[in-house]
Amino acid sequence: MADPLVLFHLSDIHFCLEDQRALAWVEQCIARERPAAVCITGDLTMRARQREFHAACKWIASLDVPVTVEVGNHDLPYFNLVERFTQPYRRFRAIEALLERQLVLPGIAVVPLKTVTRAQWRWPWSNGWVTDEALADTLAAIDALPAGTRVLVVAHHPLTERDLHGKKLTINGTQAMQQLARRGILAILTGHVHDAFDIEQPTPSGPLRMIGAGTLSKRIRSTPPSFNELTIDEAGIRVCVRNLEHVPTPAMQIAEVPENALPPRQPEDPVAPIGTVPAVDPPVH
Repeated sequence: MADPLVLFHLSDIHFCLEDQRALAWVEQCIARERPAAVCITGDLTMRARQREFHAACKWIASLDVPVTVEVGNHDLPYFNLVERFTQPYRRFRAIEALLERQLVLPGIAVVPLKTVTRAQWRWPWSNGWVTDEALADTLAAIDALPAGTRVLVVAHHPLTERDLHGKKLTINGTQAMQQLARRGILAILTGHVHDAFDIEQPTPSGPLRMIGAGTLSKRIRSTPPSFNELTIDEAGIRVCVRNLEHVPTPAMQIAEVPENALPPRQPEDPVAPIGTVPAVDPPVH
């Protein structure tokens, strides 16, 4: 039996509003434990400013392990609308020399799926949209892999298309989930909502496992800053939500994907008690 593969799944660091204590701790964990790779599922920056990408590049370069980063809605120009419409990914490309867009690890391939757009017909533009082109690119990359390759897909937005109240979340998410389930991927890793989750979503093509990472920023929602440690072996994926507060994994994971991440919490605002978050045990795989 092959040795287990360990990946670190990070998300929503938001350089400019990063939690420096949490980020230093993660950096120490990576240096000490040497995961096979680090997957960052978007929102590397807060407002896509040049100085934020510079800080992100400096931090990524210090890790000395394979890294992949997906673009998040906060990584597109926020103030410069001309650039947002004409060159929306120009600043994000500053980090490309440090990354491997598609990771091929022993027995595992990590394939990206773009869920952000420069503009949408609905508001807010921060919500997800899996365009036909983006989905086709991801499916083609999966189909080109050698037979028997196990696949992790990485994206920024969870693929849930509507919330419990019927509000549209990720456009074309339902079709994307069905197509990914048809190809039997291990899971899709996402961020965006700033709380961790591990949910098995039924689709007409079979179940799809959706694993979300929390935030490493000051923009916390219901749980303290955290990252996912993923241990992959022949039995599947085990998820440990690691955090400085030593909150157990089931208590760190929310039961439903919420509409969006909340605005930054003000310093005088109390942190929501961990016990107020609906928690579920991760599914057994």
